[in-house]
Amino acid sequence: MLAAWDDRYAEEVIALWNAEAVRDGYKELDAEGFRMAFTAHPYFDPGTAFVLLEEGTAAGFACGCTGSDLPLGDKAGYITCVVLSEEHQAAANYEVLLEALERRFAELGKTQAEVLFFNPMQLAWLIPGTPRHEHNNAPGVPAGSLLHQALLGRGYIERAKEQAMYLDLAGFAVPEDVRAKERAAAVKGYRTGVFAHGELENVQEMLAALGNPLWMKEIMQSEADGTPVVFAAKDGKAVGFAGPVIRQPSGRGYFAGIGVHPDHEGHGLGTLLFFKLCEAFRSIGTPYMSLYTGESNPAARIYEKAGFRTVKHFAVMRKELTYE
Repeated sequence: MLAAWDDRYAEEVIALWNAEAVRDGYKELDAEGFRMAFTAHPYFDPGTAFVLLEEGTAAGFACGCTGSDLPLGDKAGYITCVVLSEEHQAAANYEVLLEALERRFAELGKTQAEVLFFNPMQLAWLIPGTPRHEHNNAPGVPAGSLLHQALLGRGYIERAKEQAMYLDLAGFAVPEDVRAKERAAAVKGYRTGVFAHGELENVQEMLAALGNPLWMKEIMQSEADGTPVVFAAKDGKAVGFAGPVIRQPSGRGYFAGIGVHPDHEGHGLGTLLFFKLCEAFRSIGTPYMSLYTGESNPAARIYEKAGFRTVKHFAVMRKELTYE
């Protein structure tokens, strides 16, 4: 039996989460953690959350979200999670829960279902092989998981693979060839580092040229509230960024992204920005960094050079909805 969300199911769903979602690496949740991740989240909609009941007990939980203010939000609904107890992990049960989410998205006027990092309902996962270091968000569905297989079976297209990467900052050091690259860039008039608030011009224009609305929002907010950001600059103008420099409560060095203005590519600024960012995190006592990037993204080579290793893979997925 499929039931709409009701808070009376919370205790059983938390137990389900801690028994099953953690198998895919997600961080366990207590009552407050579940409330913050789901029912108290600004994008939580009880109409887009479902519980699969077997003999009156929660055997499955599915949650999604929508929002016209989100990237792709005019046409996309986001699948946040689908979790089933071990004895109920049959394809038919995944079908029931995914069908419920898709129909709800269609009712709300959405034409596609997404498993994507734009989902604002972020779920932390534990990084394998570390002392419970965690990443704040899953960029897709864990590759090879039962849910991944169920999505493929239901017609979802795998649009990309994301690799999650990790660095223990205790052993981080800037190699001499990167120092040489910095000296060469300086001869051309480039500087990289954390600049004083308001020291650089052209920040907004530089971000606009990169064409990423999330970077625009986050870096401009960092500029407004004085949060440090690593910039590349020439003649007093910003030509690239990395950051912001935020040590999260978990100890993780937060990473929104890295970008260089198209007119200033080819000078090694991306590498310099990233190594300066790692230095900035280490200087404020950040124990580790984690990030994700597309498997074919050339930036992965920069991360590997800094000492990052790949620890997990995620699939970004989409299905076009055809409900009348």
